[in-house]
Amino acid sequence: MPITLEIHDRIAQVIFNHPPVNAFDTAGWELIPQLIDEAGARDDVRCVLIRAEGRGFCGGVDIKEMQAHPERIVQLNRGNFLTAKAVRDCPIPVVSALHGFVIGGGVNIAGASDALLAAEGTYFSLPEIDRGAMGGAAFMLRMFPVHKVRAAFFTGGRVSVDEAHRLGSIEKVVPAAQLLDAAVAFCALIAAKSRTALVLAKQALNGLDATDPLAGYKFEQGFTLEMYLHADSQKARDAFVMEGGQSAKY
Repeated sequence: MPITLEIHDRIAQVIFNHPPVNAFDTAGWELIPQLIDEAGARDDVRCVLIRAEGRGFCGGVDIKEMQAHPERIVQLNRGNFLTAKAVRDCPIPVVSALHGFVIGGGVNIAGASDALLAAEGTYFSLPEIDRGAMGGAAFMLRMFPVHKVRAAFFTGGRVSVDEAHRLGSIEKVVPAAQLLDAAVAFCALIAAKSRTALVLAKQALNGLDATDPLAGYKFEQGFTLEMYLHADSQKARDAFVMEGGQSAKY
């Protein structure tokens, strides 16, 4: 299975394992929020850890599916929105352990999370402008300052984990071989707390957000739909697939 849920010691692990780059189709983006909701509803779980196997944390959406089926954009948008919503609205803390690349929808997951740990060499990217889409800035803005986000968005460029750590978005950066142990140890600190206290703390912290990133992301998705109606959008997806798709880009 490309996305699975495991429970160990009051920690629920949502694990991505979909080679080559953990880029998910519409079905994948519909499954992720279901698993997060399931984990968050369990009384025996105090913390959710999202992590990945393979070359990187998440390569975003399956551009090849969208190139062949652009009519699925509304369904895909909804799956991405529900994923970000499930992370942010999960009643207990959600920690993401990042490695390799965090791209597109992966940025939404990271930005919606309560805490982030990362492996050395990780980077963040929103290449939507080169893929015929929009979206992701609302959650990137939870991690980085506005001008850093705009520069990355307009260029389709990267933000390194070192820069993210310097800006305070990453709790800890460790060698890749140590990431899982470090993430589980961090989650164990949270999982030792009262579930009631964690639920109340999550509600309080969400209420203190200066803006609602879910509302911002939904606003962005309207521009994704508008972009999909333009011929340049299909040209961008066609070019991406012709160049070899995900395996050639990351």
